[in-house]
Amino acid sequence: MDNWFKSKWFVRAVSLAFAVLLFIFVNVEINDKSAENRFFGTSNETQTIDNVPVDIRIDKNFVVSGVPEHVRMSLEGPQSVLAPAAKQRNFEVFVDLRGLGEGKHKVEIKYANISDDLKVYIEPKTIDVVIEERASKEFNVDVDFINEDKLPSGYELGDFMVNPQTVTIRSSKSVVDQIASVKVFVDVAELTESINSREVPVKVYDSQGNELNVAIDPENVEVSAEINNPSKKVPVSVKTTGKLPDGYSLVSITPEVNEIEVFGTSNSLQDLEQAATKEIDLSKITESGTIDIGFALPDGVKARDQDSLNVTIELEQTKTTETTKTTKTTKTINDVPIEVENLGNEQEVSFVEPNSPKMDVTVNGKQEDIDKLKNEDIKLSVNADGLGEGEHQVPVMIEGPEGNEYTGEFEEVTIEIT
Repeated sequence: MDNWFKSKWFVRAVSLAFAVLLFIFVNVEINDKSAENRFFGTSNETQTIDNVPVDIRIDKNFVVSGVPEHVRMSLEGPQSVLAPAAKQRNFEVFVDLRGLGEGKHKVEIKYANISDDLKVYIEPKTIDVVIEERASKEFNVDVDFINEDKLPSGYELGDFMVNPQTVTIRSSKSVVDQIASVKVFVDVAELTESINSREVPVKVYDSQGNELNVAIDPENVEVSAEINNPSKKVPVSVKTTGKLPDGYSLVSITPEVNEIEVFGTSNSLQDLEQAATKEIDLSKITESGTIDIGFALPDGVKARDQDSLNVTIELEQTKTTETTKTTKTTKTINDVPIEVENLGNEQEVSFVEPNSPKMDVTVNGKQEDIDKLKNEDIKLSVNADGLGEGEHQVPVMIEGPEGNEYTGEFEEVTIEIT
């Protein structure tokens, strides 16, 4: 045995045998790897990914325009590498603008964290950008209330508050210089209750009304606003038209309440002095009783909890006999003066409609009474008690000898107190 190891032919034979074994082992490994590749597939595939976000790396004192928010990326390579990369999206797409100064630049869109086994194609590959100095400025926030005309009848917008009242806008100096308005929009359509701390986004516009893409801090503000339903109490005024049928005279006409509460906008209530009813046609009344009559209120004004009220009418039948028949006649007394009663000591009054303190009165009665009637027998008056400065519509009271019916040229007159 020792002689074998000492023989040079023996050593050569053993070396050859090891070389053959090594060749066979390497060949088997290569073939196994080839078989594995044929089983799993090594042919390259391509997958396109849309809307890949682009990150911007830039010095803090600058801002940039011209960088797209998203790009399209195509990846090509083995399916075993491609599929996880496309699914997990652990890669980054970015433009690196650090070290670049103000002005125009053509830069490449880069990527990171993608396997070297994949080929990467980005559309667009390069872009033109403009780098500008960063600027920031505080602006007051204005509130635009929209659909205010769609508030329910009688409701109106009151005081409002914005919190915070100012925001900080950051962008390039050229864009900040374009800012003309900073505002929020609040929809108040159909609201009957006040707005309490509603969060709304802030919008920024230039002088042409174009919205600007800028950084806003904070992006949202809170708006609170009062939605009011103003009210006031006014006296009830019963309106009539026509004349009672022959043989009847009016003793009294009385509403069930003398005062009601009405609601409406401040403007609609400002000049409202009374709650007038719809007109009662006296020509259709032939007996005493109670009728339900609605209100004739201005647009946008409503009475609380009621649209009408009861009015009690008391009539008196005129007595006639065959032996005491008396001819009825009608006469118009012209230019009867109107007196203003209960005017304040320092108040003065003028007539607006009619423009003079006189009006005609038509009298219906017995011929013998009418013939004796004179202008001074009739008294016309309006009551100014409690009326302040301004214009007022007031009813005209007519007094005259009993037994006659009196109809004034106007049921109401308009006076101005100063």
